[in-house]
Amino acid sequence: MAKDKQIPQFHELMNPLLKALRDLGGSGSIAEIGTKVTETLELPESVLNTLHNPEKSSQSELEYRLAWARTYLKKFGVLNNSNRGVWVIVPEQQHIEAVDPQNVVKTVQEFHRRERSTKESIGSIDEDLPEAAENWRAALHQVLTKGMTPDAFERLVKRMLRESGFVKVEVTGRSGDCGIDGKGIMQIGGLLNFHVLFQCKRYQGSVSSSDIRDFRGALVGRADRGLFVTTGTFTSEATKEATRDGAPPIDLMDGEQLIDKLKELGLGIKTEMVERVDIDEDWFKNI
Repeated sequence: MAKDKQIPQFHELMNPLLKALRDLGGSGSIAEIGTKVTETLELPESVLNTLHNPEKSSQSELEYRLAWARTYLKKFGVLNNSNRGVWVIVPEQQHIEAVDPQNVVKTVQEFHRRERSTKESIGSIDEDLPEAAENWRAALHQVLTKGMTPDAFERLVKRMLRESGFVKVEVTGRSGDCGIDGKGIMQIGGLLNFHVLFQCKRYQGSVSSSDIRDFRGALVGRADRGLFVTTGTFTSEATKEATRDGAPPIDLMDGEQLIDKLKELGLGIKTEMVERVDIDEDWFKNI
């Protein structure tokens, strides 16, 4: 497959990922890490816009492989992450400059084989591997893009914005791609109010820089900032256009971030915490 030749394999992304975290001061969000890796490797637009599985998710192939790189480095004991999606280099490994990717892969895979040989471990072996998390995300992406009526999607967007702190949310228009336009007021801490225009595109493609410019044209003179939400992705040029100096700011939320927000707010998603019990054999031997 052509994309396999253009995009670094997940083990080839391990050291660029570590460098990105060091450049960020030892910690960073998934988006920050991805941006730094892209800058370091100077990856072309064609690579950034290649989707891992266009029919099931808006996740790019690069994001997918970076997820595997993070997971292997975590299993190897170099990285850790918080519930809020912030990844860090663990304190004991702050000095590390680089890893041997082949050694990381070999060590982690041997660890998995040992786990699989222990009956009690089955069912929790791959709990934090990207594939384990991908199924529900892919299913939700299908629901958002194909399984909801336009009216239901409109109600979902309004509910999400209200749960996020917006008031006076109003839909002002609808587009042919089942998207919506609207406005609202974002309240921050009961002290600050920002008038926001929002646009939501419900499709699986990429939002271009021209889409952002068109949205900004409607924004000028009518609101303090804009919010552009898509169930798809944004091209790198669209991202640059949204943060262009001297222009009204536009915040972007792609399909993966939309899914994360719905999970955070508990809108249509239920998260169960599974108890895991480990036996400390040494404790019993030394009591």
